[in-house]
Amino acid sequence: MWQADTVGTVSGTAELLAEVASAVDAGDPTGARRAASEVDAGIRDDLWHLLATRAAAGSVVAAEVLLVELDESGMVRRFARGALLDESAIDDVCQDSLISIAASLESFRGDAKVSTWVHSIVRRRIVDHLRRQRATAPLPDSDTGPGERMSSLLATRATVRDALAALPEPYRTPVTLRDLEGLAYADVADRLDLPLGTVKGQISRGRALLAASLREPGVDLT
Repeated sequence: MWQADTVGTVSGTAELLAEVASAVDAGDPTGARRAASEVDAGIRDDLWHLLATRAAAGSVVAAEVLLVELDESGMVRRFARGALLDESAIDDVCQDSLISIAASLESFRGDAKVSTWVHSIVRRRIVDHLRRQRATAPLPDSDTGPGERMSSLLATRATVRDALAALPEPYRTPVTLRDLEGLAYADVADRLDLPLGTVKGQISRGRALLAASLREPGVDLT
């Protein structure tokens, strides 16, 4: 019985991952997200590896699902909280990390676990954050975090605004209100009648998705 149950579990796992892969390859974000949500936590590494390798090959759907999975898992936040105490700093590092992950997807080679790869990116963003905090003189614009640079790009680049228009809901409107209309996070939350934390998460993911779909020459978001 144990052997039969084990075989059935392995078979079910393979079928779920195949369903995710099929939806990703078909360009079906809704189907991919639905299939991914059914994957057990015990095989999450396999799911993330599948998504990361397809995102590295250029799949925007795989990138979108992977970023949502990573954010919802809380892994990025746990890594950041391991080195930082201030919640606002943790929020900033998490956002910068998601954007850097998105912008670095094409560099993922599949020779390490996704969690290991993500941890190395979060660690760099933590170091950058602490360095900016210690700076005694104003830093140049090029030394701002990925989140601030993405916000600046949205306000100034027509190509980025075109990508924003193609962003799926519920990310497009919060990012538009924050980065194009310049509303504060609290004002965006009031406008959309949503909790502040929800809005911050939507904007963070939206900016990361934009980073995944863009390769802006001369702009480093990694």
